[in-house]
Amino acid sequence: MNINYIIGIVGAFGVFLLGCVMGINIGPNAVGDTITFNPGNLWNFFDAASIFITIGCTIFVVLASFPGPMLKAMPKHFKIILNNKMFDPKGYIEQLVELAQIARKNGLLSLEEKANEQSDPFFKQAIMLIVDANDQDKVRGILENDIECMSARHEDAAALYDKASSVAPAFGMVGTLVGLINMLKSMNLSGDGGADTLGTSMGTALITTLYGCLLAHVVFGPVAQLLRGRDSEEVLCKQIIVEGVMAIQAGENPKSLRERLLTYMSQKQREMGGEAGGEAK
Repeated sequence: MNINYIIGIVGAFGVFLLGCVMGINIGPNAVGDTITFNPGNLWNFFDAASIFITIGCTIFVVLASFPGPMLKAMPKHFKIILNNKMFDPKGYIEQLVELAQIARKNGLLSLEEKANEQSDPFFKQAIMLIVDANDQDKVRGILENDIECMSARHEDAAALYDKASSVAPAFGMVGTLVGLINMLKSMNLSGDGGADTLGTSMGTALITTLYGCLLAHVVFGPVAQLLRGRDSEEVLCKQIIVEGVMAIQAGENPKSLRERLLTYMSQKQREMGGEAGGEAK
């Protein structure tokens, strides 16, 4: 479980809500309690029309910008960012070293059984390509093209949240303009209550901008960043697989293979067994 994401999102909203209700009374002329709490202030930040404009318009613009299958995959995206142990580069290295030992002892054809045991389709495909005695350049080309296409799909998924992150503040401003227009149209400075309601009306108009900023920087932005991070981790593992199977096909010594593949990982990852996925590589 990606506890950092949960702590970050809950903490961001918690600090925001605390800031809405808390007051700090300090200074030479301060009177009364130093820290005060007024839960009733939360109602100042609630406006149904602002929610309708900001969230509703953001959802429909994203809906119009991306195909249905990508939108249906959104629950899967959250599953990916919440799972911290999806990719284990050192685990792949150990498997490749084992395959190298088997291949040196019994030949490449003996790897077919091991390939059928793999749950990772890419790893299975890579092993079967060398078992079928394909040319090295052909094997590398197929596998690297697979990685490039996968990374492009992942970038499209992250772009969905980038789009939402850019659209939400824009519609926050649109909601603010709508509120200001309605406020100015209904303002009557010569009548009763005209100028008295100016502050309240202005506050309501600005709430949409607040909603847009929260959606962009607390909800959508972190998801896009984490999806790109997971893509980097998966690409790293697949690059290790490609180099590993190429070395096995060339008959490289298992010990030297291990040392070469470990160079894809940072020193900290090697010490932690490959679990420091977000660290510098």
